Amino acid sequence: MMSAIVTAEGAQRRDPERTKREILEVATAEFAASGFAGARVDRIAELTRTTKRMIYYYFESKEGLYLQVLEKAYALIRTVERELDVAGLSPVDGLRALAEFTYDHHTSHPDFIRLVNIENIHRAQHISQSTIIHDLNSTAIDTLDGLLRRGIAAGEFRTDIDALDLHAMISAYCVFHVANRYTFRTLFGRDLLEPERHSYYRRLVGDMIVATMTDLHRPDLVPPQSTREQQTSTE
Repeated sequence: MMSAIVTAEGAQRRDPERTKREILEVATAEFAASGFAGARVDRIAELTRTTKRMIYYYFESKEGLYLQVLEKAYALIRTVERELDVAGLSPVDGLRALAEFTYDHHTSHPDFIRLVNIENIHRAQHISQSTIIHDLNSTAIDTLDGLLRRGIAAGEFRTDIDALDLHAMISAYCVFHVANRYTFRTLFGRDLLEPERHSYYRRLVGDMIVATMTDLHRPDLVPPQSTREQQTSTE
């Protein structure tokens, strides 16, 4: 359990920023474990030795707290992602590094995957209210797009897969290992997150993505254009 910042009688001397960080840390675990509906602000207050009133003072509402938990989770992966020097790597090495990094992050941050799954259950009701998350994810796509452009210009990458689909391919593999860990283990007897298997699966996602993008001899796919994309292209 997280230690209190000060005793109850010294609550007026709390460090506001530290208090907010501790609330967000505990709230992340609570929302990931119980979902938005099942999470209890009373429990978060108890574990941080604060009060519901203080939590609402900082975050306005349960929804406001949940949204900041989501924003913090997305900010973490994008911040670490930016530290990768993919611009200094060849397109192939950069793509492999990004795929392997994503696997490392997702398997070591299961609460992030659970939060994303929960938000999908709610059909992105809360995340759609955040401009911060939208901007954060735009930078991730820009990074992939830069790698793709360099790889295509060098004649190393196929031209029929865009950055969004590439992002989905990497995420699908990495998210599956966390989101489906227990059902997969129960049905097939293999724990995808066994520490002994980590380096193998980490290498495998890099191999899969690089092999797909450097397969220049197969006929090009014709990517479908959704109605929404057609409307955007005519505006």
